[in-house]
Amino acid sequence: MRISIQWKITSLIIFILGFSLLFLGIVLINGFIQKEENKIKEQAMLTARTVAELPEVIKNIPNDQRDIIDLQKTVEKIRMINKADYIVVMDMERTRLTHPILEKVGEVSTGSDEGAAFAEHSYISEAYGELGTVIRAFVPVLNQNKEQIGVVMAGYKLPSLFETLLHLKQEILLTGGIAFFFGGWGAWVLARQIKKEMFLLEPHEIARIVVERTETFNSMHEAVIAIDREERITIFNNRAKEILDVKDEVIGKKITDILPDTYLPEILQLDKPIYNKDLYINNLMIVSNRIPIKVNNETVGAIAIFQDRTQVKNLAEELTGVKAFVNALRVQNHEHINKLHTIAGLIQIGNREKALEYVFQVTEEQEELTRFLSKNIHDDSLSGLLLSKVSRGKELGIQVIIDRNSFLREFPNLLDHHDFVLMIGNLIENAYDSFKDVQTESNEIYVSIRQTDQILNILVEDNGCGIEEEDLSRIFNYGYSSKSGTGRGIGLFLVKQIVDKGQGKIHVDSKVGNGTSFQITFKFEPSVHGGVRVV
Repeated sequence: MRISIQWKITSLIIFILGFSLLFLGIVLINGFIQKEENKIKEQAMLTARTVAELPEVIKNIPNDQRDIIDLQKTVEKIRMINKADYIVVMDMERTRLTHPILEKVGEVSTGSDEGAAFAEHSYISEAYGELGTVIRAFVPVLNQNKEQIGVVMAGYKLPSLFETLLHLKQEILLTGGIAFFFGGWGAWVLARQIKKEMFLLEPHEIARIVVERTETFNSMHEAVIAIDREERITIFNNRAKEILDVKDEVIGKKITDILPDTYLPEILQLDKPIYNKDLYINNLMIVSNRIPIKVNNETVGAIAIFQDRTQVKNLAEELTGVKAFVNALRVQNHEHINKLHTIAGLIQIGNREKALEYVFQVTEEQEELTRFLSKNIHDDSLSGLLLSKVSRGKELGIQVIIDRNSFLREFPNLLDHHDFVLMIGNLIENAYDSFKDVQTESNEIYVSIRQTDQILNILVEDNGCGIEEEDLSRIFNYGYSSKSGTGRGIGLFLVKQIVDKGQGKIHVDSKVGNGTSFQITFKFEPSVHGGVRVV
């Protein structure tokens, strides 16, 4: 049977309060008893001295004709006044001359603590007997010549613990009652508030939720990392450990201690989400979403959710490659049909030598371009793209010129052949569009790819319609296009995304009526985590 957390907290606080009061009571009562004992010792000594200095006592102790009855009455009267339990006067032979119990008068005292009193010493001792603990004061009786003639012993019984409690019962009941009343009320209010802050959930319910939440995060295919406002990790599921190659337990640690190049703490300062950020981690293509965590409109942390899109990327590349291949075949087929028509026409008019010369010319041009691309551009996908764009340009009446000094050995960090095919393909398609609404003597697109050990420079320029100066700042915005129709305004946006991902720079130079030049530069520098900061 489970007890409510409210009752548990209340009972615990009341128990602690009761234990504290008990301990405090023991200390205070012990102090009170000690104080009373000191007070009784002083009173016993004072009573014994008073009796020892009485003339009747000094006169009757050494006198053979002493009046025991008179002495007994005098001493008893003083005992009653000073509320002593007993006062005993003894001569030097330890014979009791007075005693509260008359039968003991005349008997010899045999107490073990009386010896020093007969050697002119005054002192206090404690004795244990039928009455309980008794404080006894011993004072010697001296005559006029300062000679000891006897001893006075005054005894006071110490109150027992029960008697002390009865004596203090009013204070104990009042103090304890007030303490328990306000302590119990405060404990109940505190317990109720704590439970309210726990959303009225019991500890076992919270434990179940935590376990379920942890297992839920661990069973997700997406990697999840969350931090609090102190940048300490609160969530780091198994998928995140797998992708980031983290082996140890990291909950509670600083995110920067585990991932030094993480972007996640920046979300706390930005206070706004960042969606669909492409990252490369451990040779994996990762798409990351980073979102601030808000409670009551206050940012209390940040969470990163990222997915491995490597397989999807590979499928997309295959699909893109097939599409580009089909498009290249279509263009090549159309071009070859035109060339066959030309050759057929020359033969029909009897100009066979001209037809043969045309065949050699076309073959030589195609082979020269193919040999150049194979030698200088060390990527088949990009070579195929450039070859198809040259053929496509011929179909559109546009001359696509490939700079014969072009050279590409490797791609920059973070980028691959898919990114370059997408980037250069969109720039050339954008250049095609620049000739749709303009008439020029010769439509030309110039493409140059030059690489050194330090930089990679890409240049795509045309002599088309150009771009208005006021539009230059908007051409990379998603959806922006100067042409009408659906599906536009995406090409240059994708180009800018790829340039940013490769940490490159893009420069645009355009003049209306003269054409446009796009120049992209990438630097080759060593980087961390496979060339990217993570999540």
